[in-house]
Amino acid sequence: MYDYLSGKLVFKAPTHVILDVAGVGYHVHISLTTFSQVKDLENCKLYISFQVREDAHTLYGFATEGERQLFNHLISVSGIGPNTGRMMLSSISPEEIQAAIINGQVQVIQKIKGIGPKSAQRVILELQDKLKKQGPDALIPLPAAKLSITEEALTALVMLGFGKPQAEKVLNSLIGAEPTLTVEALIKAALKRL
Repeated sequence: MYDYLSGKLVFKAPTHVILDVAGVGYHVHISLTTFSQVKDLENCKLYISFQVREDAHTLYGFATEGERQLFNHLISVSGIGPNTGRMMLSSISPEEIQAAIINGQVQVIQKIKGIGPKSAQRVILELQDKLKKQGPDALIPLPAAKLSITEEALTALVMLGFGKPQAEKVLNSLIGAEPTLTVEALIKAALKRL
């Protein structure tokens, strides 16, 4: 529902901020990782994960899209709720969490407050393949500059769940054969081959 909120930070705490967006104050829960990136800012943009429960509608904000993506992966695991996901991202950096999951390092995940051995194993079991497919650059934000047609198509295919190396190979062969393809045509052609 919300992709991001951009506005003036009227209140900052290590656990939440109040972001004034066009006169409306949004109470946004944040991780310590995000707090460390926004604590000195007056205005900021937070990528939002909107969580709806029976008794609450809660906004979780992240300084980078990569951190939000990892948060959404974490809370997709059975037994890991939004508060636990935020605790994980506050305890160690998103890059360290991603590396621990990809490398199957149960002890690193288990060190996080509120995560026992079974939960740590479940996180690794459920997310290891997803994060491996995304590749080591998944948490690095995409450049704001205009992407080439091939890069744009590759980003779309990775978001659809295809492995980056495999998608790159298919896209390069398609562009080599027909360099005038549009992004849409390139993606459709790649989907037929993947």
